[in-house]
Amino acid sequence: FCHGTPRDDDEVVLVDTRLERWAEVFEDLSDDVQTVVCGHTHMPFVRLVDRRLVINPGSLGMPYGRAGGSWALLAEGSVTLRHTPIDVRAVCEEVAQQSTYPGVREWVEYFVTSASSDAEALRTFAPRDGRETT
Repeated sequence: FCHGTPRDDDEVVLVDTRLERWAEVFEDLSDDVQTVVCGHTHMPFVRLVDRRLVINPGSLGMPYGRAGGSWALLAEGSVTLRHTPIDVRAVCEEVAQQSTYPGVREWVEYFVTSASSDAEALRTFAPRDGRETT
């Protein structure tokens, strides 16, 4: 389990990341590691990369694609991506009331209520994946 990639919490990999780049990302990873669960982009996907299963379960707090909670169920050798609707306004209010983060109301309004589409997110993250466009 890692946030970005096994080698860097801030590194971006996407569902359509080139195989050559995946090879670089996994270069120092033991061959015993057959499943990698990562996040950072908050875009849910399941992908096979050179015999390794790569899973991004998505996000609740900063969804891309659609509002709500995206998560993955890993059980008995299978992976199922799931989505759970949430009361977005209630989540925003609770976070705003409980957090001491400066500008928390603006943050939740932007990241929780205005979920960018998956296509917009792919275009935004493409340069961090080593390419100009998707």
